[in-house]
Amino acid sequence: MKQVWVLILWVAVTLTACTAIGNSSNTEVESVAPGMGMGNGRGPGGGMMERHQATIPDNFTGLTSPIPADDESLARGEKIFTAQCATCHGDGGMGDGPGGVTLDPAPAAIAHTSQMMSDAYLFWRITEGGIPFKTSMIPYRDILDEQSRWDVINYLRALGSGQVIPQGRMGGASFDPDLEAAQRAEMLAAAVEQGVITQVEADNFDAVHVAVDGYTTSQGVSGMEGGDRPDVMEAILAELVSSGVLEHDQADSFIDVHDRLLEAGLMQ
Repeated sequence: MKQVWVLILWVAVTLTACTAIGNSSNTEVESVAPGMGMGNGRGPGGGMMERHQATIPDNFTGLTSPIPADDESLARGEKIFTAQCATCHGDGGMGDGPGGVTLDPAPAAIAHTSQMMSDAYLFWRITEGGIPFKTSMIPYRDILDEQSRWDVINYLRALGSGQVIPQGRMGGASFDPDLEAAQRAEMLAAAVEQGVITQVEADNFDAVHVAVDGYTTSQGVSGMEGGDRPDVMEAILAELVSSGVLEHDQADSFIDVHDRLLEAGLMQ
């Protein structure tokens, strides 16, 4: 399978975390709009290609979480998320908190995107914030200790998988797979109409996306890939091909379509 340096449709590799409520109004957040998929007016690619191809620094490469996602970790992570992130990202981590209404770009749907990011990438972005990409996201290296950063990663993934239910302190919805599917269909239809991809390619992209989604739901992804890429897509696609769920050409077409959607500004 050809080398992959990109993410799946709903993976915006820019992990964005807001500061506490008092600082959120001054925080620029790089991300997708609540849900996923459609471009947000930043032009073709919107500068996202750089972040989609980000290389994890050597001092973070290979990191895997030492903290099990048990009840204790999730309880700690919930407290941290509520204090540091929910005002912008919403209780459910879907980018729809009250503090993010006026932010442009909108806060990321990090509960969903975290499902497809490696431990190493998530820990790097929380630790260093927006420094690698010259954005305003603050670094959390001096705010949260290492265990706290792993706890919030565990909690984000639990939100995105439906393992935990948001408490409704800040507002915002939980991840809705039906809404995500509808938004994906809208994006693919727009791509076909604009001649970016064919209907056959769109159908394959959707089918592969569903297969990957099913895999992550049943298998989990934490620690699966700790290399120098932000995502775990290559490993998952390889596993699905090896197990006979997908053919090589399906996986390759998925990657190719992903690139074209990103370059056309239809994906964020």
